[in-house]
Amino acid sequence: MSDTAPLGKVVVFGVGLIGGSFALALKAAGQAAEVVGFGRTLGSLTQALELGIVDRAGFNVGQEVSNADLVLIATPVGTTPEVMARIAPCLGSQTVVTDAGSTKEDVVEAARACFGERIGQFVPAHPIAGAENSGALAARPDLYRGKQVVLTPLAESSELSIARVRSAWEACGGEIRELAPAEHDRVFAAVSHLPHLLSFALVHDLARRDNRELLFAYAASGFRDFTRIAASHPEMWRDICLANQKALLEELDRYREQLDELRDALQRGDGASLEATFDVARTARREWAESKTRT
Repeated sequence: MSDTAPLGKVVVFGVGLIGGSFALALKAAGQAAEVVGFGRTLGSLTQALELGIVDRAGFNVGQEVSNADLVLIATPVGTTPEVMARIAPCLGSQTVVTDAGSTKEDVVEAARACFGERIGQFVPAHPIAGAENSGALAARPDLYRGKQVVLTPLAESSELSIARVRSAWEACGGEIRELAPAEHDRVFAAVSHLPHLLSFALVHDLARRDNRELLFAYAASGFRDFTRIAASHPEMWRDICLANQKALLEELDRYREQLDELRDALQRGDGASLEATFDVARTARREWAESKTRT
């Protein structure tokens, strides 16, 4: 590694919001001597270069990965296995690989298949940060500041690999947490993947109605707050939903049961039941918001 920075070369696959913000944060903190970016299109790479997100555009995977200290895979989760297959034959003995995907069990399965005996050089991660906008233009160096980053190390992950990934995300301003991959996917099915699915569903339903222009004309802050995440990247969320299908279906079934209870109460004109449900929800929401304010 470089004598002047904790990391020498960092290679980022996917130079949009997540990967681009990671690169910008490391560079701002002086924690990477060089950042090389790979993108799915020449246009995205050119934009990342012009914005100073990466120092060079990568074209030869073997040449760039073989002597990299850290590789971040920040592409849609559906493309992660393909990227892993490309870099696996090129890994240097010192190269550590991590990812930024919102699902983990599928990523771990792909990593085991691709990296084989070198699985110890891989440490899965998930930064809990994002925005409804995507692409290199949305990247910013403070995206991860004060945000949780969940690591899901494997039994085989070496201490050096874990420490390097932890240090990199901490340099970006992230607060590190750890979960097992399966537990991670169950948790985020409930608090992230389901809310996105519901937000997309509501906007999709309204958009298909004949009077959609009238409905959207009167939509205000409640609609804005509930549906903000429906502006998220469709391809990315398609992949996340499919990758976490089992846990997400379980959460969706739970939610349908809750809706059925509310529907029954509404049909009965049972205001007490509606109010009791709303009160529990309000209390839990306020406690959560207050805990976030304290931290």
